[in-house]
Amino acid sequence: MLLAILGMALVTYASRAGGYAVLRVVRPPAFVQALLRHLPGCLFVAYVTPPLLAGSWPAWIGAAVVVAVQMATRNIAYAILAGVAAVWAAQLGVGGGP
Repeated sequence: MLLAILGMALVTYASRAGGYAVLRVVRPPAFVQALLRHLPGCLFVAYVTPPLLAGSWPAWIGAAVVVAVQMATRNIAYAILAGVAAVWAAQLGVGGGP
């Protein structure tokens, strides 16, 4: 079992290190660079979309708070914390707990 874990760790490291080594030698095209710059935003949208599509009011309140705080502060950490707090507060108010 230890050999399997070490093997998986080695493969994971090699795939990450290989990507860095390739990008040192080969310059990605402009569209790939643009894609990589926008990837974090896409990931956040992917995390948020399923609860919003489920129609949960606390989720919609949290999303609105995240957008408002992000626009006001331009700080993603504050926006996420405020959104989580808003969802938590809304869940306590609506259903009595998470």
